[in-house]
Amino acid sequence: MAEMQAVTDSDFDTQVLKSDKPVLVDFWAEWCGPCRQVSPILDEISKEHGDKITFVKMNVDENPVTPAAYRVTGIPTLNVYQNGEVVKQIVGAKPKAALLNELSDFIA
Repeated sequence: MAEMQAVTDSDFDTQVLKSDKPVLVDFWAEWCGPCRQVSPILDEISKEHGDKITFVKMNVDENPVTPAAYRVTGIPTLNVYQNGEVVKQIVGAKPKAALLNELSDFIA
């Protein structure tokens, strides 16, 4: 599986909210150190579990509308969307084991 696909304000509805499987959105920015820490971990989890949950990333500097709509105030924020709703929110960089634990409902 390739690197995580980027989503934008304009295609968020189609790519995320209308997806037939859960979608994890990594809200990040270039200047965010913790975002850079968590990115390779998410790439790994995406490769291992991408068949069950879709992983995408959104640059909050380039796409301000969607993060504001979902009250994303700190980054990295990982939101899991299912059937158009936020069903889980993980804020801050976490180690792989903690992320797998948080996502266990979606990847088990």
